[in-house]
Formats: sequence, C-alpha cells, structure tokens
Amino acid sequence: MDEKVTFEDNMIKLGKIVAELEKGDIPLEKAVELYGEGVKLSASCKKQLEEAKIKITEDDGE
Repeated sequence: MDEKVTFEDNMIKLGKIVAELEKGDIPLEKAVELYGEGVKLSASCKKQLEEAKIKITEDDGE
C-alpha cells in the first residue's frame, strides 16, 4: 500500500537532514546521500504546496 506522506512529515525529515549536514562531521559520501534525499524532499514539499494552492484557488472560485 502506497501511503501518502504529509507535508509536515516531509518538513520534519528535511529539518533532520539539514541539521545533520550542518554538523559537518559526516563523511562526504553520506553528506552527498543526505543532500540528494533533501533535494527530493524539498521537491515533494514544493509539489504539495502547489497542489494546495491549486485546491485553494479552485475552492475560492466556486
């Protein structure tokens, strides 16, 4: 079953990744992996915000 991840869950994960990267004491390979995951989460959050904006705009027009 493909459960939809909430915006808030993605933001929490993204915050943890940022905190880990800011520490600066992780190996380069791990930092690159975390950065890639962060980029994907950021894109997902942006998409969720766009979908919410469209829904609000559509609901407002009714």
